[in-house]
Amino acid sequence: MLGVVFLVFYLFQVMPDPSQLTRGQSSDSTTNANIRLELGLDLNTTDRLFLYLNDLSPLSIHKKTEANKIKYNYQALFDVDGKAWVAKMPYLRRSYQNQKNVSSILQEAFTGTIVLAFSALIIAFLMGVLMGVIAALKKDTRYDRIILVVSNLGISIPSFLLAIIISWVFGLVLHRYTHLNMTGSLYDYDVLYGKVIAWPNLILPALALGIRPLSIITQLTRSSMLDVLSQDYIRTAKAKGLGTRQMVMNHALRNALNPVITATGGWFASMLAGAFFIEYIFNWKGLGRVTVDALEKSDFPVIMGSVLVIAVIFITVSIFVDVLYAVLDPRIRLH
Repeated sequence: MLGVVFLVFYLFQVMPDPSQLTRGQSSDSTTNANIRLELGLDLNTTDRLFLYLNDLSPLSIHKKTEANKIKYNYQALFDVDGKAWVAKMPYLRRSYQNQKNVSSILQEAFTGTIVLAFSALIIAFLMGVLMGVIAALKKDTRYDRIILVVSNLGISIPSFLLAIIISWVFGLVLHRYTHLNMTGSLYDYDVLYGKVIAWPNLILPALALGIRPLSIITQLTRSSMLDVLSQDYIRTAKAKGLGTRQMVMNHALRNALNPVITATGGWFASMLAGAFFIEYIFNWKGLGRVTVDALEKSDFPVIMGSVLVIAVIFITVSIFVDVLYAVLDPRIRLH
């Protein structure tokens, strides 16, 4: 995480002067100086780095002023010579465009992304594992071949193209039957009830986002199941007269899920990080959409904050997947 922070900070040092993005064309020298002071642009690169780390750190040092207390939203732990050691949430600066806290902007967008990602993940995992098990049990039959062809198509077609096709077919051509919109976000505004959750808007983007991981999970499940089904303990279970359903559910599938969980964890991190093309095509408000808008407006604090949030997601999901391995397979536990 610290490596990502350093990389993001130094990459954005080569960008144009951000003070130009926040001041008007007719701003005077005093306004320019105040903006540069607020953004820390009057400091050298090393001092700016330490200031940035101080803002991001949950435990940091600041001058004990009312302005800092409001800015960082902290409670002082103890004071030393007019400075306060404080505990706070990471401060991701403010947007150049609307002066809102980046944390607030990303928090609003994160809800849409996590709902979309969870929905796509559920579709991909449940259908992918089911299709993979069927393909493994029906190896070299027409069912196996159909599933392999479909999954290969799902992997081969780019996600943005698939999203456009799904949006056009189900949101426009078949709209009279599906009653689904080509675009839409998690929330709609109703005349009577105000802000309401629009669940139908979730169906198409979740489907478009889930098809590619669904195809990969299908092939991984099939390959892993075929490997497990050839093991001695499975042949012994069959010889003892154990039914296919019991054999799959109680013995084979659980041991075959490790590579599937690896893929699922990686895809879930990618989904949470923001399915940029999917959110942009369906006009779904999430991290991807917010980041693309920030790129178009050169809103560097929002972009930097989004990258850091994405990094935290990947790291957290990777740790969670490692822990989940031990839950599913006792053979790899540390003790």
